[in-house]
Parts: sequence; structure tokens; C-alpha cells
Amino acid sequence: MIFNRTGLIENNLYVAGFPWSPVYVLAGEQPVIFEAGFYCMGKIYENDINKFLSGKTPKTLFLTHVHYDHCGAAAYLKRVFPGMNIAASKRASEIMQRPNAQKLMTELSRNVFGLIDKIGTINNKFLIRDPFEAFEVDTIIHDGQVIHLDSGVSAHVFSTPGHTRDMMSFYMPEKKILIATEAAGCMGHTGRIITEFLVDYDVYINSLKRLASLDVEIFCQGHHFVFTGEDVKRHFERSIKAAEDFRNNAECLLKSENGSIDRVVSIIKSEEYDTNPGTKQPEQAYLINLRMRVAHLAERLSSIQ
Repeated sequence: MIFNRTGLIENNLYVAGFPWSPVYVLAGEQPVIFEAGFYCMGKIYENDINKFLSGKTPKTLFLTHVHYDHCGAAAYLKRVFPGMNIAASKRASEIMQRPNAQKLMTELSRNVFGLIDKIGTINNKFLIRDPFEAFEVDTIIHDGQVIHLDSGVSAHVFSTPGHTRDMMSFYMPEKKILIATEAAGCMGHTGRIITEFLVDYDVYINSLKRLASLDVEIFCQGHHFVFTGEDVKRHFERSIKAAEDFRNNAECLLKSENGSIDRVVSIIKSEEYDTNPGTKQPEQAYLINLRMRVAHLAERLSSIQ
């Protein structure tokens, strides 16, 4: 099954907010949440979390990485759930202390209001008009760590860099749930999987294959969809192929365009972004990410020639 709405998925796992940039809620005696979406959506996440947890306070907010659309509402959620800890990697904690990172997250967050207006299904009276608020990480997590969540439920922490250097994934073997977001690519509404390496293609592929080897029944993307059952395996197979295809295409374009990163970015955008009629990330954020992918492959190509 491919799940694309808010509410209960199965096994006490919920999608809060809206599927385009969700917060995942795992209910139980000691509930936890994963991801923090957009800052402006904080009240909407809060309302859903309270509804799903019947007023219980989440024990921990786990962050996979600190991009503005995954950690945006962390400060807000910490304020409304003051007993909650924010857990992320050491590198993520360091990034959040950098003024230039905070400035970029604020700038990118401002573009979200236009996106939400286009979606048209969110009541604007619940939106927070401030674009972003920095936060501190309470608990540093690391690769190989096993965290007790609830009776008989644990989260195994995997360092899965490649999309970003601070990327972490969370696997709950007792429930066969994997929260890996962009470490495993992201399928959009057209069915195309956007391959998400930004800092290192080879490390990204290794992380992706590491996650694909797990016994997973529920896989949570960073945006749009949750996959269950046989659709999990199918997604990982397609995601690995999408990464390889993107690399091959970009390398061919770099050769044909005499190494022009600007030209290759323009061509790929016309194929990958401009043809998508559905909900998609703001163009500025997309172009930042695409340029990082192409520039990395250009450097990688020159190093092996």
C-alpha cells in the first residue's frame, strides 16, 4: 500500500500535519515523534499530535537531518511540549548553531507560504507567520545506538549520510518501521523518484543499500508518501535504479555540455521539475539541491578521468 494522507497508517504510527511535509507520530505509553516539518505548520502539527496521543506529551522528537522542511517546527514543538527532548546527530547540532545556516533556513522558510496557498487545503488561520526559529539539540545520537522507546519497542539508529552529512535513520525492528526520509530517495506525485544525494553519491548509494537490506513493512519518506508491505521493497529497488540513472544522465550531459554545471542544471530542471504538475518544493530550494548534485558529480567525474 502507498499511504498519502494524514491519520493512522498502522501499528500506532500516524502522519501529522499534511503529507507534503509530515511529522510522524508513534503512539504508546511513552510516545515519540519523528521530524518537525515547516515552522509555519507548528500549530497544525501540535493539534494532530494532541489528537493522536490523547493529550500525552511526546517523550522525544527525533530528527533525521536539519533541513528547513524537516526541522522547521522543532522550536515551536519544544515550547508547546516542554518535557520533550530533541534528538539529532552531533553534526546536526553543530549546524544549528551556525548563523549562516539559520539565515538560509529562514530565507527558504519564507517561500513555504506561497506553496501552502497553492495547495489550498490548509486553513491559513492556523499558520504561524514567523518563518523560522532556531533551536538546540538536547540529546546527541550516533550510529549503532539502540534507544528504548516503549514496552518492547526500540529505535536502532543508523548514520545514513549522502543526502546530507548529518543524516540519520531510525529503524524499529519490533514494528518493522523505518523512518529514513531522503536517505532512500523521494517519490513524488508523478511517480518519479528524485534521487537525493547532495554531498556524496557513493556514500548515498551505500546508505541506500544498507537500508534496503532491513526487514521493513512500513517505510516513511520525507515527503508525500508512506510505503507498506511489498511496496517497500519495490520502492527501494526503484530508488537505487533512479540514483544510478541520474548519475549516468548527469555525467553524459556534463560531457556533452563541456562541463557546464549551469547548463546541465537547466536541462535537468526542465525534465525533472518543470514537468511536475503536482505539489513540489519551492524552486529556490530545488535549484540549491540540484546544483549540489550536479556539482558533486562534476567533481567526481573529473577525479576518475
